[in-house]
Amino acid sequence: MRARVHAGDPDAFRELFDEHVRSVYNHAFRLTGNWATAEDVVSLTFLESWRLRERVDVEAEGSLRPWLLGIATNVARNVRRAARRHDGALARLPRSDTVPDFTDEAAGRIDDRERLALMRAALAALREPEREVLALCVWSGLGYAEAAEALGVPVGTVRSRLSRARRKLDGLTAGGVRPPAEDRPPAEDREPPSGHGQQEGDREIAVRSAQEKTR
Repeated sequence: MRARVHAGDPDAFRELFDEHVRSVYNHAFRLTGNWATAEDVVSLTFLESWRLRERVDVEAEGSLRPWLLGIATNVARNVRRAARRHDGALARLPRSDTVPDFTDEAAGRIDDRERLALMRAALAALREPEREVLALCVWSGLGYAEAAEALGVPVGTVRSRLSRARRKLDGLTAGGVRPPAEDRPPAEDREPPSGHGQQEGDREIAVRSAQEKTR
């Protein structure tokens, strides 16, 4: 698989997408806290993986999942920075006297917001590098070496960041702040179920978009 991805085999990228899209999506959602943004991160991640395919080490062994999650982490960082710049620009605009009615949209999303509220409250106390390590090691189930590969940092850095994140979260949960059960790390190294995610058509869109980059 590594050799085929490195060579730009479209079928290999389809297999890569099918095997890891759910894992990439879950990781992206944990970093962004937004379903729609996570889907954008997934699409950008697989486009970026096509662009970076020649960096795949064909001599190495093991899954390409850490490589993809590393790309997804970088993409999520960029998406969050762009969102902050956008929000800042909007904040500088004159306020409108007309207040739009958000009733219908709020009704459709209220369950998601309530479910995420406690998780965000806990994760907001963490620095970005700590959140990324927590998402990779605890929720995505990567080992220290795999997380270090994904982030491009030494294993010792992964260990120290994860240790700090756990200490902070322990302090928060001791004070009564606790993520909902479905958002806590699973007992086993598996991805938790999600009610949202990539639609079937997204796979073809992402694959076609990646292939068009070669034209």
